[in-house]
Amino acid sequence: MQLILVRHALPQRVEHGDGTFADPGLTPEGHAQAERLVAALAHDPVDALYTSTMRRAVQTAAPLAAARGLSATTRADLREFDAERTEYVPIAQMAEADPESWERMRAGHLPAHVDVDRFVGRVRAGIEEIVAAHPGRATAVVVAHAGVVNAYLATVLGTDRMLPFPLDYVGVTRVVCARDGMRKARTVNDISHVRGLV
Repeated sequence: MQLILVRHALPQRVEHGDGTFADPGLTPEGHAQAERLVAALAHDPVDALYTSTMRRAVQTAAPLAAARGLSATTRADLREFDAERTEYVPIAQMAEADPESWERMRAGHLPAHVDVDRFVGRVRAGIEEIVAAHPGRATAVVVAHAGVVNAYLATVLGTDRMLPFPLDYVGVTRVVCARDGMRKARTVNDISHVRGLV
């Protein structure tokens, strides 16, 4: 089967400080990026659409769902590693807002607060359940997060770096998944459809 992994579009910055979890929606630019996903996948069959439960992923998938007449299935195991944080800083602002985490991520490592084994295990198990549910020539689209896509790619590639690729907003990654367990990354972070918006 073909697994199409998509990073969400540009979200808003959230600074709560009131103890509630940050779950930002998309900026106007992010909504424009999400619209571009429809054309990017115009030549692909889409048999199923999944998103994380986080607003930025759900909103990114919405135009594709509407265009294809699909209902997206939300899955908590596709949530990003920051799902229980009280603030959200878009990656372009990370270097200034949190230099330590930024340097770790640039080096290919998850932030220090993340339980790496637990996060990667959750992501891998969730995506493999999706793969198992769509055998043969089916295509499933998963709209999630940079950490989620990278963590799965790291397991496919067998690398110790959990963030092996700098993934852009609405970047499209394709993985071929065979019944015998073979997983092969065909493309990583295709952003031709959002050129000028990232």
